[in-house]
Amino acid sequence: MITIRTATRADIAAIDALLARSYPRLLKADYPPSVLVTAIPRISRAQPGLVTSGTYYVAVDDARIVGAGGWTATAPAGGGILPGRANVRHVVTDDRMVRRGIGRALMTHVFEAAATAGMTWMHCLSTRTAVPFYAALGFDAIGDTTVPLGPGVDFPAVAMRRDLQPVT
Repeated sequence: MITIRTATRADIAAIDALLARSYPRLLKADYPPSVLVTAIPRISRAQPGLVTSGTYYVAVDDARIVGAGGWTATAPAGGGILPGRANVRHVVTDDRMVRRGIGRALMTHVFEAAATAGMTWMHCLSTRTAVPFYAALGFDAIGDTTVPLGPGVDFPAVAMRRDLQPVT
């Protein structure tokens, strides 16, 4: 049974391993090798500040982390804060366990936590690979964009948006 809990500093190594194994396998069908060779080393590392933020979560199955992701009020890549906006952050599912409801369970938790914190909508910078997943969760594509990963390294993505249901 999958459980969702808030991530802790002790989870960083397991999240690192999950990202490093899953991202290259999940993204290879939608990105050319020239993009992946520069992007994967930068995106497949857990961000300690994010992991320990209190709004980042792990999906656990038999004591093994099989998914991770969360939200922040601050946009990724040095973006600012907009009133009511929550930003989806660094979501991953074990590549050997996709299509088993792990990502949906994780994101449902994210939606509820963000709405409880007073957020009214979610913004997402989705990989090309994850666009159908986010669309199935009610996100609408805003348009193509790039995520700056470092000097001269831009990662193609799709900006998406979803309204949140108020918590009553």
